[in-house]
Amino acid sequence: MKRIFKVSFLALATMFALQSCGGKTTEKTEETTTTEETVAVDETISNDITIESNDAMQYSTNELRAKAGEITVTLKHTGKMEKTVMGHNFVVFKMGTDINAYGAKAADAKDTDYIPASEAASVIAHTKLIGGGESDTITFSITEPGTYDYICSFPGHLALMKGKLIVE
Repeated sequence: MKRIFKVSFLALATMFALQSCGGKTTEKTEETTTTEETVAVDETISNDITIESNDAMQYSTNELRAKAGEITVTLKHTGKMEKTVMGHNFVVFKMGTDINAYGAKAADAKDTDYIPASEAASVIAHTKLIGGGESDTITFSITEPGTYDYICSFPGHLALMKGKLIVE
């Protein structure tokens, strides 16, 4: 009985899959989503970057591109909430850093704006923690092409506020 059910289920699933495809070729499109909104991917290559953050715990993009060398990043908090409630920062890491482990340690580093001193060797650069309506600009150098993670280290934000800085 179980075997008949499994075979019937597989036959129905296959029919549904074939019918939904309609024999047409489909192209795969790349889209990154958060819980409710699509996050843009910025394909522009620039060493003068502006990224926005908001009260919904989101960056305006989850992919940035720059050429190797000096990079300037401006973080703008477009929300209205204070930094004690909805603070954001921009932390870019050396390749190979475990950002989840970093985030766990950052949660206990309130006195240093959630930038743990014990993890300084893994951080390339970071902005200060900002609240609604504020901004901060940092300039740093990356000479090695590659993909570098960035996050907001405010407690609980790492799940949604992270991305990749692709250096060419």
